[in-house]
Amino acid sequence: MANDPKPRLRMHIVPCSCGKSFAVSEEFDGKGSSWSRYLICPECGKRHDPKNRLLELGYQAEGFWNVEKC
Repeated sequence: MANDPKPRLRMHIVPCSCGKSFAVSEEFDGKGSSWSRYLICPECGKRHDPKNRLLELGYQAEGFWNVEKC
C-alpha cells in the first residue's frame, strides 16, 4: 500500500446566476426522486439540477484549484 497514490482532493460546486456558488457531495443525486435532487440556492432560492450544473474542482500539486469536469 505504500506505493498507492494519494487520493485526489476534489470539490463539487453548483454555481448560480445570482453569483453564489455552493458545494455538494459527489454522490448527492445518486439516490432519491427527481424532485428531491434539486438544490435550492441559499442566496436567491433558484432550483438547480446538479446533473446539469455540477462543476468538479481538483486540487493541483502546484497549490491551486482547477476545474476538471463540468
